[in-house]
Amino acid sequence: MAKSLFEELGGKYERQGDYLIPCLTVPAEEEQAIGIWGQRHLDYLKQYRKVTYTNLLTSGRLNAYLADINRQAQERFERL
Repeated sequence: MAKSLFEELGGKYERQGDYLIPCLTVPAEEEQAIGIWGQRHLDYLKQYRKVTYTNLLTSGRLNAYLADINRQAQERFERL
């Protein structure tokens, strides 16, 4: 059988019953503290921007993005 593009790029499959399921993993991401503003923005993303949330989550950039949003919002709040 010919190799699929996934296999040519180094992907592996796992047999579950009669099906071959690709072995996919989400890249590890550095843990950063997310404050109240980051948590509120996370809720906003989940509710109104589902595609953006999914893209950030699967690329491993969600935590860093939320930490940056939290930092910016905290700076603006302190300027008031």
